Amino acid sequence: MALSAAVEPRITAQTRLLVVAPHPDDETIANGLLIQRVRAVGGTVRVLLLTDGDNNPWPQRWLERRWSIGAGERERWGRRRRAELAEALHRLDVPTTALQSLGWPDMGVLDRLLQPDQSALAELAAALGDFAPDLVAVPALGDRHPDHGAAHVLLRMVLARLGGTPRLLGYLVHGHDDGTPMPGSPVTPAQQAAKQHALAAYASQLALSGGRLRRLAERPERHAQPVASGAARVLPWRPSPLLWPRLRLTAASTSGLAQQWPWHAAPLRRDGQGGWRLDWPAARAEDACFVRLSLALPSPWIFDHWGWREV
Repeated sequence: MALSAAVEPRITAQTRLLVVAPHPDDETIANGLLIQRVRAVGGTVRVLLLTDGDNNPWPQRWLERRWSIGAGERERWGRRRRAELAEALHRLDVPTTALQSLGWPDMGVLDRLLQPDQSALAELAAALGDFAPDLVAVPALGDRHPDHGAAHVLLRMVLARLGGTPRLLGYLVHGHDDGTPMPGSPVTPAQQAAKQHALAAYASQLALSGGRLRRLAERPERHAQPVASGAARVLPWRPSPLLWPRLRLTAASTSGLAQQWPWHAAPLRRDGQGGWRLDWPAARAEDACFVRLSLALPSPWIFDHWGWREV
């Protein structure tokens, strides 16, 4: 999946911006300036928080001087991160009533995507229906955090049911893509200072990663509309056979279906040019289809190596 050339959303007092944040701080790091622009002209902002960011053990171990983290400790950490989010929103001139939290498991958005009851789609559709946004900022498909990529796919599935509206803007936190800064939106020192002030509310995250998060927040904000890339249903990867026993392929279609297989059981066939073509009956030709390649190995590294692509 690639991002289109950066687009300049028309922002007025009637703008209704929904920022979909998989974790507390995503709304500030990648959207703090966009939020300020909407608020400055009298527009309305809502933040839809998917998880509380409670599966965040290393900062918690460091700050609480503990090693073992159970359910109670995780719940307390989630409350702390929600409180930090409320303070960050206050510093961005967004009322705390603008926060809606779904309480999904941190590092579990992909699991919600794969649930056969499609309850995640229903919850997201209800949130969009309640707020009726005309702009939705959601993580880019190419974001390498597994919760972020899965959130993008879920939003695309929901928007397909709504007929393509509202307008979708992809933002990047983790990784690189070909998005470019929004044109025609000069950033004032006061706006950048307000964004950094909002980020400073996240003391739990700055404790171990302060330099990295501040650098992420200092980057020009990129909001671009997603466009499909690559040949129809052809996978962009040609993994080594040595990896096949450990590989997992996930596919999702805007028709609302999602499934995961070990590589050897995935519905794949050779494309005649050394690559692989997805031969999944659930993906009708007219539907957008998303694929994710992952390695089933235990690792402290949480970010995707291959991640999601649209085919």
